[in-house]
Amino acid sequence: PKKRVILPDPVFNDQKVSKFVNHLMYDGKKNASYEIFYNALDTVKVKMEKEEKSPLEIWKTALDNITPQVEVKSRRIGGATFQVPTEIRADRKESISMKNMISYARKRGGKTM
Repeated sequence: PKKRVILPDPVFNDQKVSKFVNHLMYDGKKNASYEIFYNALDTVKVKMEKEEKSPLEIWKTALDNITPQVEVKSRRIGGATFQVPTEIRADRKESISMKNMISYARKRGGKTM
């Protein structure tokens, strides 16, 4: 199937932000997801005002830090099943890292994004 074109977000004009917001979204509430994301970046800006990087660059660095390089897949050889490490496609790497960041942010008890 063809890949869908994802429109860039309205504030930063970045497709990666739009993909992240789409992963963050519940029940089609995209505006609420954008609000959560932008408020989180504002919080980063306030907490790290001495940093020379912009909050968006800090977020992208965090995504790069949690991006996996390989994943294990089950291969059946003979009668045994082995976990074989394999490279991940670039789009899957990005998707996995975004989903991981969102899931760990949601697991934090009582704190906002």
